[in-house]
Amino acid sequence: MTSELKPLPVTTANSPLPDGYGDFLLEIKAQIRQRQFQALRAANRELLQLYWWLGENISRRQTEQGWGKSVVENLAWDLQAEFPGRNGFSVQNLWAMRQFFNEYQTKPNLLSLIGEISWAKNLLIMARCKDDLEREFYLRATARFGWTTKVLQHQLDNHSYAQYLNGETNFDAAVPHSIKAQAMLAVKDHYTFDFLGLSDAHSERELEEALVRNLRRFLSEMGGAFTFVGNQYRLEVDGKDYFIDLLLFHRRLRCLVAIELKIGEFKPEHKGQIEFYLDTLDQQHRIEGENPPIGIVICRSKTKTMVEYALRTATHALGIATYTVTPQLPDLYRDELPSPEQIAARLQGWVGETDE
Repeated sequence: MTSELKPLPVTTANSPLPDGYGDFLLEIKAQIRQRQFQALRAANRELLQLYWWLGENISRRQTEQGWGKSVVENLAWDLQAEFPGRNGFSVQNLWAMRQFFNEYQTKPNLLSLIGEISWAKNLLIMARCKDDLEREFYLRATARFGWTTKVLQHQLDNHSYAQYLNGETNFDAAVPHSIKAQAMLAVKDHYTFDFLGLSDAHSERELEEALVRNLRRFLSEMGGAFTFVGNQYRLEVDGKDYFIDLLLFHRRLRCLVAIELKIGEFKPEHKGQIEFYLDTLDQQHRIEGENPPIGIVICRSKTKTMVEYALRTATHALGIATYTVTPQLPDLYRDELPSPEQIAARLQGWVGETDE
């Protein structure tokens, strides 16, 4: 004799839910996401530990037993036969594991970071960066800001390491400590707008309109965490209208970002103009939960001394950047990087910070 299955209780739209149900549901969802993330991190650490062990043993057997190319190739075939569908045991990946071990075995400051990101991102950083401090920058930034492989590739292509270290902002004094590192990465020192198709002779309006027409590529060049609010964004003060060239919102910083475009050299009066805009945004447009707005003046050229003097008296968070409409990076980046000690100090400044 079979017993009938009882139907599960159904809650209709007219059936009242108990008090606190909504809060409990939100808590459950948060717990699920947190545990899923923790499980993924744990799985990633285990995979990296396996790859490290393989790389160490291949390297040791090469040294002690003279293993050559054919032995490693045979090992790859045997592993793929035993674990079909796992491309992690290809010949190329086994050699990468060996290099991974050899590159990092004597570098404890990097060893503590490699387990925080995926194998694919580790390979990308190892291949593209030869300097330990540059590797540390991308390892820390990728883990801290959750860069995807595509975003990491974009950051590498755009020399974010050099641009971050050479960036001219007053964020050390004007931005809360909890978001300072992210703010530093939100403002580049130089932008390449080679996708606009503009000639070297163009007006500020032509530059603005071309950026809006190519909005997706513009936001990608800005760094990936920006959303577009508007161009010629209207402000009203004492019955007079003022217009911000471009207004964005930074999702991680949770703040408005006002951008002024200048086709010439940076001038001190540019600082006064954008600070007026920032003060108005702060007083009239910032909503509860947002951080104070940030300003970026993007100009054709600038002198380091002029920018330093201007930022010294700035009262709002402000960055001064340059742009080109052709793919080129200023040569000074290679000549004016801070000392290794200064770079290390900046990177260590990220330790212990919390995102908001």
